[in-house]
Amino acid sequence: MKPRLTRSATDRYIGGVCGGIAQTYDLDPSLVRLIALLLLLLPGPGVLVYLIMWVIMPLGY
Repeated sequence: MKPRLTRSATDRYIGGVCGGIAQTYDLDPSLVRLIALLLLLLPGPGVLVYLIMWVIMPLGY
């Protein structure tokens, strides 16, 4: 069973969204942050998606 997707309480810069994704899927947090930064810089709903994930994802422990 996969672990539940939660925001990271320890590996966070802004909201812990990227750290939580990295922990859940066993990825390098720096890589997830780089991909998120690229998505935020491109035109589109990147900022909105990040904010929605920040609100919806519960804080992990």
